[in-house]
Amino acid sequence: MMRFGESFRVTLFGSSHGPEVGVEVSGIPTGTSIDPTRIQADLDRRRPFGRRLATRRQEEDLLQVDSGVIAGKADGSVFRAHVANEDVRRAPYDRMKDTPRPGHADYPARMRYGPEADLSGGGIFSGRMTVGLVIAGSIAKTLLSAREVEVLGFTRSIGPIDGEIRDDDPVRELRDRARANEVGCPDVEAARRMEEAIAEVRRAGDSLGGIVEVRADGLPVGLGEPFFDSLESSIAHLAFSVPAVKAVEFGAGFRSARMKGSEHNDAFVWVDGKVRTETNHAGGILGGLSTGMPLVFRVAVKPTSSIARPQRTVNLADRSAVTLGVTGRHDPCIVPRAVVVLESVAAISLADLGLRRGFLP
Repeated sequence: MMRFGESFRVTLFGSSHGPEVGVEVSGIPTGTSIDPTRIQADLDRRRPFGRRLATRRQEEDLLQVDSGVIAGKADGSVFRAHVANEDVRRAPYDRMKDTPRPGHADYPARMRYGPEADLSGGGIFSGRMTVGLVIAGSIAKTLLSAREVEVLGFTRSIGPIDGEIRDDDPVRELRDRARANEVGCPDVEAARRMEEAIAEVRRAGDSLGGIVEVRADGLPVGLGEPFFDSLESSIAHLAFSVPAVKAVEFGAGFRSARMKGSEHNDAFVWVDGKVRTETNHAGGILGGLSTGMPLVFRVAVKPTSSIARPQRTVNLADRSAVTLGVTGRHDPCIVPRAVVVLESVAAISLADLGLRRGFLP
C-alpha cells in the first residue's frame, strides 16, 4: 500500500500508463482552504511542457478534485484528486517486456508481481506517481503557510556543476531567482551552464543527475518526535520514496564526518530576544527536533535510467544476453522536475508532524 502519515495521511493510486494518477489525503482540518489554482501551479512546475531539456511526453496534468471540498474548503471527509494520463504509448515497453532495463525496477518488480505486471512507463514505480505527492504537498504548504512556515526547493547542482548559493540568502529571494530559469538554480550563471550540460548529454543519448536542496523557514522549536519519527527520519522516509533519490543529508551532512566537534557544534546566541545558532551545521535539527533555525536538507538524484545508448541486459524468456537501447520519451535529467516533488515531501512530513503536536492548524 502506497501510504504515508499518521495525522496527515497520504495514499497514492494509479500507474504511469493507467487511466489516471492521483492521491487521497485524510486528516485535513475541516475548513482548510483548498485552492485548486495553487495546486495546479505546483503541478505545472512538475510538468515538462515547454521545457526543451525534458521528456517529450506531453501531459496536461489538469487537476480534477473528486471529493473532500465544498465551496473551496475541506469538508472533513477524505480529499481525493487526480490527473488523467493522456499521452500514453505502451508499444515501446511491450517490446522490452522480457528484457529488464538497467537502472529500472523492471527485474525485481517482475520477480515480485509476475510477468503480467503492468510495468509500461515504470508502472507504479514511475516518477509519474509523484503527481500525487505534489497535490498533497501543495495542501500541506497551505497549512504551513498559515503558521508562516515557508518551504522552498531548488537545484543545487547538476552533474559536475555546482551553484554558488549563500547560506544567508533569504528564502523569498532564493525562490524568485530559482524560478527564473529552467533548471531552477538561484545561481544564474551556474543555471546557464547546467542547461548547456543537459542539452549536450541529451545529444549524446545519455543522462545526468544532481542535487536538490530544500529549506523550511519559520518552524517552531521542538517539532518532531524522538528516534523513529524524528524530523530527519520522517523527511528521509518520504524523500527516499521518490524514484531516483539515492542519498539524503541534513545540514553539513557528509561533511560532518570530516569536521571536529569544535567545528561542527553550532554555538547558541541571542538574536532579537530569541535563541539562535551562529552556524547551522545541524540543519535546524537536534535530537530529531526542530531548533527554530532554518531546516536544510539536500537530496542526491541519480542520472535518468532510460538512455538511448546501448546497455547490456538479459532476456528472461530464453536466458540470453541482450544489448538494449531504450526507446520512448525520457528526460535527460529529472533534477529540475524533482524540485517541486521534494519540496512537497518536506511539506507533507512537516504537516503530519505539525498536526500530531498541535502546531497545526
